[in-house]
Amino acid sequence: MWGLLHALVRRPYRRLAAMRENPLPFQQKWLAYLLRQGSKTHFGRAHRLTPTLSYEAFRTQVPVRSYEDLYPWIEQALQGERDVLWPGFVRWFARSSGTTNDRSKFIPLPPQSLRYNHFQAAKELFATYLTLYRHDTHLLAGKIISIGGSHQISHVGPHARYGDLSAVLLAQMPAFYRLFRAPELKIALLPRWEEKLPRMAEALLRQRKAIVGLAGVPTWTAVLFEELLRRTRAAHLLEVFPRFEVFFHGAVSFTPYESLFQRYLPSPRVRYLEIYNASEGFFAFQDQPDQKDLLLLVDHGVFYEFLPLSSFERGAFEETLPLEAVRVGETYALVITTTGGLWRYLIGDTIRFVSTRPYRLRIVGRTRHYINAFGEEVMVENAEAAIRAACEASGASVRDFTVAPVYLEQGRRGAHQWVIEFITPPSDLAHFAEALDRELRRLNSDYDAKREGDLALGPPQVVTVPTGTFDRWLAQRGRLGGQNKVPRLSNDRTYVEEILALATLA
Repeated sequence: MWGLLHALVRRPYRRLAAMRENPLPFQQKWLAYLLRQGSKTHFGRAHRLTPTLSYEAFRTQVPVRSYEDLYPWIEQALQGERDVLWPGFVRWFARSSGTTNDRSKFIPLPPQSLRYNHFQAAKELFATYLTLYRHDTHLLAGKIISIGGSHQISHVGPHARYGDLSAVLLAQMPAFYRLFRAPELKIALLPRWEEKLPRMAEALLRQRKAIVGLAGVPTWTAVLFEELLRRTRAAHLLEVFPRFEVFFHGAVSFTPYESLFQRYLPSPRVRYLEIYNASEGFFAFQDQPDQKDLLLLVDHGVFYEFLPLSSFERGAFEETLPLEAVRVGETYALVITTTGGLWRYLIGDTIRFVSTRPYRLRIVGRTRHYINAFGEEVMVENAEAAIRAACEASGASVRDFTVAPVYLEQGRRGAHQWVIEFITPPSDLAHFAEALDRELRRLNSDYDAKREGDLALGPPQVVTVPTGTFDRWLAQRGRLGGQNKVPRLSNDRTYVEEILALATLA
């Protein structure tokens, strides 16, 4: 029976293999499908979409849009109007707090988006894992912990409902896959994290031997693990869940958390697989053992375009490229057209291809999350790699951090201020800061040039804040929960000043 079940669940892997071998026809197929569906909508008629429209005409007739640009159309769909961005009524929306805008985002999730993208990609992720580790896995004989955000389902008028993406996926998930997840839905759907955390810990401790993995955001997974260790007084999580074998992680880079999770799960048999999913879509996942590159999912209801970061910074949005024109090593802002009715949507992520045969990538950062206050152009990946190096050099582990500039003033050099909440603080904070600076200079030549002689940019200023400061800041902004993130980098001091003000009250 188990052999038959494995064979059935692994079946989507063959589809993925075909996609890797010859990806471009799949993109052409989805563009044709999207244009065919789009021609039936108000948006399509306003932009003269037809089923036979060429890609060049599509680029000309439909401008690249941010969420704010697309929101007037989304608002019509929220109010119950049909055929706005996608044919028919859209009954489900994923509410995303985002990380660059205070207003919540409402991302349409028609049935085709769930079927062709989110659920299909999840099936292929698990099929890939079961194929890669078919001789050494108990995944189908146990349960995977799923950590989401605030799983409250709310109504927008008589037609539409919204919640975190995890809430919508749980509500629509095929019953077969619910057999392999924990905790039970009545706990997973609790809206308040403060109530859900202890209830989740209690429920999971009742089924210790069944837990074989976890899917979630590293930040909130660490919070859950700390609660489980506090309750059990175990030395690490493998004493709590002896069969634990895999952590599927996403939403934030895992780089700053690697050393921390090695302490939580101190065994080489525990595997880590990164996924690239968001409310807007499931775009890529790690498909090779011991390789951190992510396979772009080209047959999953998304047509991709790529805007060179230099073009984005100039506002030259007409310079987007199709998949076949991308180059290895260049940084692109990701532009998507989806079965959710997002048309040439600038999602806000930046990626870099490491291979085009097949198309594999790494997430570099956010279009708005970088620091360039002094011409140093520090990206999120630089900051996260520097945190990891400083932790390794000092034995520290970091719970959360954010970075902002300290601007040049008369008699004072500019600098970067790192506000950090440690789980294990370094014994010597100055040594930690030196290691941070050293790694940044090694990784980023622009930063290194600005640091030369301490003339334009001084050494990093590391400020520690008490445990729970970042959680209080997220709660104050109504964002406490599994899918919400602390912005890593900012070109102004708004976030940092708010966090430091909270820290002084602690």
